[in-house]
Amino acid sequence: MKKIGVIGTGNMGTILIESWLEAEVLKPKDLVITNRTLSKASVLKEKHPGIQLAASAVEVVHQADFIFLCVKPLQIHSLLQGIKHHIKKEQLLISITSPLSVAQLEAEVKGPCARFIPSITNRVGSGVSLLSFSETCSKEMQESLQKLASSISEPTIIDNDITRVSSDIVSCGPAFFSYLAQAFIEGAVDTTKIDKKTATILTENMLIGLGELLGKGIYTLPTLQEKVCVKGGITGEGIKVLEAETGEMFHHLFHATHEKFAEDLEEVEKQFGHPY
Repeated sequence: MKKIGVIGTGNMGTILIESWLEAEVLKPKDLVITNRTLSKASVLKEKHPGIQLAASAVEVVHQADFIFLCVKPLQIHSLLQGIKHHIKKEQLLISITSPLSVAQLEAEVKGPCARFIPSITNRVGSGVSLLSFSETCSKEMQESLQKLASSISEPTIIDNDITRVSSDIVSCGPAFFSYLAQAFIEGAVDTTKIDKKTATILTENMLIGLGELLGKGIYTLPTLQEKVCVKGGITGEGIKVLEAETGEMFHHLFHATHEKFAEDLEEVEKQFGHPY
C-alpha cells in the first residue's frame, strides 16, 4: 500500500481520511497528515492513533507517495513554494480544488500531478469523485489513484472544460438539494397542520428511499416520475406548479457558479502565471 500524505485536515481532508479508513482500504499507519493549525490534525491522530502526525508540509512530502493538497485554492501557490523542491518524480501531487488545473500544477512542480475533486457523499462510500491527470502522470499512478477513489466513490475522469459544472453537480449538488428539501419541508409546515419534526423525518426518509431506487437501478429519474405521476392525479397537479415556478432557476444557478468560478480562476492565474 502506498503511503498517503494529506496536507490540510479541514472538512474535505478529514472526509477523505475517515472515508478511506472506514472503507478499510487504508490503515492509520498508511497516512501521514499535517495542518497549518496542527491541533486540528491532532484530533484525527487521537481518534486514529496509528496515523502519523507531521510537523510540517515538507515532512509529509518526505514520507508520502501520494501527496493530497487539501487547502483552499489561494493557499496552494504559497504552499508549493515551500515544498516543490522536495517533491520527487516518483511521487504524485494531487489537488482537490477545481480552480487549479493539472496543467498549472504540473508547470509549477515539473512532475506528475492529478486532480481529485471529492464530494461529501464519499463519506458513506457513495457518489462520484472527479479525476484529471497531467501528461506526465504514468498509467500506474493513474490506476492507483483510481483504485483509491473507487473505494469510496464512482471515479469519473473529466475534461478540464467541464470541471466547474461537474463539480457543481457532484460537490455542490448535495448542498443545493438539501436547501430545496428544507424549502419543501417549510412549505409543508406553513400550509398544513404537519409539524416540522414530522415533516423532516418523512422528507429525509423519502430521499433515502429515492436514492435506493436510483442506486439499485430500479428506476431512472424520468421513469420514477412517470410511475408516481398518475395522469389527472394529485402528483400531476404538483408537477404543474414546479414546471411553472422553477422556470430558469437552475439556469441562473449555473450562471452564478460559473461567474464566481471565473473570478477564482483569475486570482489563481495571477499567482501561477499559467492559463487554466
